Amino acid sequence: MRHLSPYRPITSFISPAIVATMTLLTSCTSLNITNYYHKHHYTLDGMARVYQTAWHNRHFSIEFTDRTFNQVSLELDTDTLTYIYEFTVGESRMQDSILKYGYDTAAIDNLIFNMRSMECTWINDLDYYTDTTRHSLVYISLWPKTFNLPFANKKYYILTYFSQPQYFDAEGNLMTGRRLRHIRKINGETFKKINDKVCYTISAQFR
Repeated sequence: MRHLSPYRPITSFISPAIVATMTLLTSCTSLNITNYYHKHHYTLDGMARVYQTAWHNRHFSIEFTDRTFNQVSLELDTDTLTYIYEFTVGESRMQDSILKYGYDTAAIDNLIFNMRSMECTWINDLDYYTDTTRHSLVYISLWPKTFNLPFANKKYYILTYFSQPQYFDAEGNLMTGRRLRHIRKINGETFKKINDKVCYTISAQFR
């Protein structure tokens, strides 16, 4: 009588489709976001410029709160308070609120339009320091459907726009200064170089 081993190689249970999917997942990291940036850099760079100019006039951030990019949240900073409003894209009361607090409606409308086209979930301005000097950067969170794969955890693709050229080590990691002693982290994440002023990371958090 022939006895069958109770143990079988696990690979015998894995279909070729699953193997192909897992292989794709492992390669879907920096290649996707760098390719996405180079393909859409005109729109993405334009978003960063428009936001930075408008933010310096009056501080605000924009967030899309749903996957269809129809619900938008505006965080509007005044001299005394921060107001957070949520709107359906296109409703008239959004324009009323933007005007009420003295914001540039054309700039915000332009940002909302381009954020939807790029599937950008959040745009904001963050502080960072070199020695004791405070600087600011534009922080853009992307969640393109083309990056969503089966069995993959939800990931956001983050771009940071610096106003000055940054320092990087030989592996392209963003560093704190020209001596390249320490990797700079933003929101706890390590960033990689796209060009001298634009970096990226992949994160489980959009902000």
